[in-house]
Amino acid sequence: MSSNAHLKDIEAGHIWSFPGGIHPPERKELSNQTAIATMPLADHYVVPVKQHSGAAGEICVAVGERVLKGQPLTHSGVSMGLPVHAPTSGTITAIGPGRIAHPSGMADVVIRIAADGKDEAFAQQGISDYTEVARAELLERVRAAGIAGLGGAGFPTAQKLALQRPIDYLIINGVECEPYISADDRLMREHAQTILDGAQILLHLAHAQKGLVAIEDNKPEAIAAMREALADYPQFSLRVVPTKYPSGGEKQLIQLLTGRQVPSRGLPIDIGLLMQNVGTAYAISQAVRQGQPLIQRVVTVTGEAVRRPGNYWVRIGSTVAEVLREAGFERESPEQRVIMGGPMMGFTLPDTDVPVVKITNCLLLPGMKELAPAQQEMPCIRCGACSDVCPAVLLPQQLQWLAKAKDYEGLEQQNLFDCIECGACAYVCPSEIPLVHYYRKAKAEIRNIAREKAKAENARERFEARQQRLEREKEERLERHRKAAEARKKAQAEQVKAGGENPQDAVQAAIARAKARKAAQQKKNED
Repeated sequence: MSSNAHLKDIEAGHIWSFPGGIHPPERKELSNQTAIATMPLADHYVVPVKQHSGAAGEICVAVGERVLKGQPLTHSGVSMGLPVHAPTSGTITAIGPGRIAHPSGMADVVIRIAADGKDEAFAQQGISDYTEVARAELLERVRAAGIAGLGGAGFPTAQKLALQRPIDYLIINGVECEPYISADDRLMREHAQTILDGAQILLHLAHAQKGLVAIEDNKPEAIAAMREALADYPQFSLRVVPTKYPSGGEKQLIQLLTGRQVPSRGLPIDIGLLMQNVGTAYAISQAVRQGQPLIQRVVTVTGEAVRRPGNYWVRIGSTVAEVLREAGFERESPEQRVIMGGPMMGFTLPDTDVPVVKITNCLLLPGMKELAPAQQEMPCIRCGACSDVCPAVLLPQQLQWLAKAKDYEGLEQQNLFDCIECGACAYVCPSEIPLVHYYRKAKAEIRNIAREKAKAENARERFEARQQRLEREKEERLERHRKAAEARKKAQAEQVKAGGENPQDAVQAAIARAKARKAAQQKKNED
């Protein structure tokens, strides 16, 4: 925690700084000039069962079953996975592998729904006074609504709130610093009251007393709307931060607002802070007040190749192809890119049949001359520009060399996982080296190695536990036999002592008779 003087600086609205950062062209005017529109219902939806960080939920519907809008398609189960819900009413047509939004075009389990056009809703019930409801029940409502961080990380919100530690400030992130994207901007302009209502619920759940709402200074309309709505929420203060990318990164924004630094591999809660995106706050209000699960979100559809750029309420599970058709995407050539996310942290989709998911905040359709295509990677000239702009104070060049050499121990020592993959290093690289690509690949490989190691360790523990169980059962069995034999001997001794026949004598007599019969039979055969 900080000193009293430092807390006074925070209260006074002091804005600190963070190292590095860049100022790419913003290009937000393409999409932020019109109100959020609603995407019409599609004929079919593809809902991945896993749309958040962590385990997937367990499927609780079957092929051929009719579902209603907002009905759970998965439940937490033993994995405690976050549920997903039907985006509209219709019939389950398939459950199985399907391509998802990933740069590799990888497949995962998806649930396909043929919409019936009725959009009938599953029965939901909201809470009028959440302060009268137990915290555990509120957290369960947030979890059951399937809410994950809508800023891009996709971490389950209820799980984040469940951490019981002292919180100095709840931070509501409305910075949205990446070029082109304006989903949060328009949401703040049009739904400031609902966002702050959700923020107040988050404040209550976090047991925090104060909140900060952060917005970049290139969003004057959003600032005005939130400032007006904040009059009804005295526990929150507005902070306007300078436009610099990536000021919306969790660690960078914390440093801007409080001067505190999240430790390597640490979490904001470790230094008394909790951060949530404005979209997440909006979803929290809808879940608690209206009982509505997370089945839609605002998506920026932008770029010079779109006839109707803007922001749209898109049902989760809508295919990218359907969204682009409604927005008027005009493909100029087969090589034209479709980017999910912004130009800095987004990735090019291999095709457009993949679905929109909870963390999809933008679909970028640049013209062929608007964003230069990736050039041939050239050798590093050791200019140091990447280090100068890194907001995490890492050594991007060193990380790339280690990643190419698959030196995972070295990468860990160089704090690879502190990289937020903002792309600032690749943006300034004169050699066109796709640095973030190397980092993402190395992180995935390290995680896979850790998973395989954990699986091997679990297998070893299971084998050893089985061997111990078999040995224990063997010893228990032998002990039962020993006790049974002793009991028989004791019973026989008591029987003889009481004047009865010794069972052993009867056994010996039976053996003798059997031998006599065998001998007689043998003699008869010889005769």
